[in-house]
Amino acid sequence: MSPYRRLILILGAVTALGPLSIDMYLPSLPAIGRELGADTASVQMTATAYFIGLAFGQVMYGPISDRFGRKKPLLFGLALYTVASIGCALAPSVEALIALRALQALGGCAGMVITRAIVRDRFPVDETAKVLSTLVLVMGVAPILAPTLGGKIELWFGWHAIFALLVGFGLLCMLAIHFGVDEVMRERSPPLSFNSVAKDYLRIVSHRRFMGYALAGGCAQAGMFAYITASPFVFIDYFGLAPDHYGQLFGANAFALILASQLNARLLKRYRAEKVLRSTLLVYLAAAAAMLACAATGFGGFWGIAVPLVIVTGSVGFTFPNSQAGAMAPFGDRAGMAAAMLGTLQFVLAGASSVVVAALHTGNALGMAATMAFWALLAQVMLRTLVKPPRIKTPSPA
Repeated sequence: MSPYRRLILILGAVTALGPLSIDMYLPSLPAIGRELGADTASVQMTATAYFIGLAFGQVMYGPISDRFGRKKPLLFGLALYTVASIGCALAPSVEALIALRALQALGGCAGMVITRAIVRDRFPVDETAKVLSTLVLVMGVAPILAPTLGGKIELWFGWHAIFALLVGFGLLCMLAIHFGVDEVMRERSPPLSFNSVAKDYLRIVSHRRFMGYALAGGCAQAGMFAYITASPFVFIDYFGLAPDHYGQLFGANAFALILASQLNARLLKRYRAEKVLRSTLLVYLAAAAAMLACAATGFGGFWGIAVPLVIVTGSVGFTFPNSQAGAMAPFGDRAGMAAAMLGTLQFVLAGASSVVVAALHTGNALGMAATMAFWALLAQVMLRTLVKPPRIKTPSPA
């Protein structure tokens, strides 16, 4: 295996900790509620706590990795993730599970920040979107397999075994990083202080194009997380799918995301990333609006929700790499902090999305569809307001 492919495989596996930690236990949410005596809102808070932990933990890893290198902070985060996963497997109450999920996210988010920074360290700016698209392919195997595998494990061994499996995956990622990834020789940032870190983050969030790309991509991601949070109750409780069949539906959506990410890599050979991003956000909005109409009227039943949902999740395969590459392009000297701020914005929005969709839960698909349509519209507003299309120079008349 070439060094490039080995690096992508390892970074993809580490990045997949996020989808695995979120997606694998989704078919078990109703069972967790029954066993721990918790209502739907409390069980959904185990997902919200993970999103919140991802959002705020990333702010810490960004400056640390810029100052001390990528490898040691990444290994620390993976160790914390593994220990917290052990706690989740043994959680005696829903309150304990919520707290441990937040701690699990604080460890796991190191991989989300630092893998993006490693990509920015090693590849030219114009190659970053293509590499991120390849990472989506590698990490995309996780959401295809995770819900199906999680549903089977829940049926055979109970939901505790799902977290035990995550413990093993965390340990494997630690070994892969330790033996398979070398530290990149790069200029380190100055010694850390609160003022210097605050100034650097202020410089990043004050950058108009950064915020436009970051918020547009983050809103698109938030819509997907509304689906992730609400879909077990919509499809298992409302539409009556068995947990393993729900896993297959989830896998179909993940496959659409992977297929789109690979098509994106090909389109980038002919079109600018910004053009692809603008076009696919329009597709995202149209599909979300169609799903909302079906949810409000009941038109199409199960298929009226499932078909637009595949289009929405597939659109994220385009929006994720293109928005991330556009946002990080100006910050090669602070790639870790830029990646951290990207992740923080993304999961603040994801956490808000999961809270909103839980509050709007009415026992059917309407709350999920309305939340996704809102984020689709907001993504359009953010991109068009903050990132102006490039002016095309017309040749002057002879």
